[in-house]
Amino acid sequence: MRELEFSKPAEIEAESFAIIGRELEEMGVSLAPEEEPVVKRAIHATADFDYAKNLVFTPGAVQAALEALRAGTAIVTDTSMARAGLNTAAMERLGVDAHCFISRPEVVRRAMELGTTRAVAALEWGRQWYPRAVYVVGNAPTALVKLEELILEGAIHPALIVAVPVGFVNVVESKQRIFDLALERGIPAIAALGRKGGSTVAAAVCNALLYQAGGRDGK
Repeated sequence: MRELEFSKPAEIEAESFAIIGRELEEMGVSLAPEEEPVVKRAIHATADFDYAKNLVFTPGAVQAALEALRAGTAIVTDTSMARAGLNTAAMERLGVDAHCFISRPEVVRRAMELGTTRAVAALEWGRQWYPRAVYVVGNAPTALVKLEELILEGAIHPALIVAVPVGFVNVVESKQRIFDLALERGIPAIAALGRKGGSTVAAAVCNALLYQAGGRDGK
């Protein structure tokens, strides 16, 4: 059997990003320099080039995100999977903590009492501790609906919103609404418009930002 050309993780990643860059060029896609590492890492995580067009950014979102992370702003995610996908070493270098409250007994109990999703109850729980966190939603559109409600109430003002849930019910609408609200309120936001997304994409977007904030090329 022929020995594979690339065997080390760093070599494989570098070649993967080189391939992504070439294919985007062949497609005639030109990305804004500050957004390029985020888009490419989303493509790298999914092998889906649609993210080159459906991943959208409010003006200055990347720079605002980098400043927030360099200041040690906490990350709050809606799923344990997204939390697990964040690069621990990159967060430690920046002094960033990441949290997912969805499995806390208080949150589970509150969701049952209210007859709502645990993602909604988790936001209710987290807002009192982290009103200005980086809020990352990769699974539950109900979390985006609740996030919209909390912003309109003035209960929270996120340092960044990453809105990338996946699915068919209320997904497209909730992402568009939170992105429009972010534009209106001047809140930095990154969203995967349309049906595509997921916890893997949520982690990829965050990792690209964490790497850049820590001085590493996010690509």
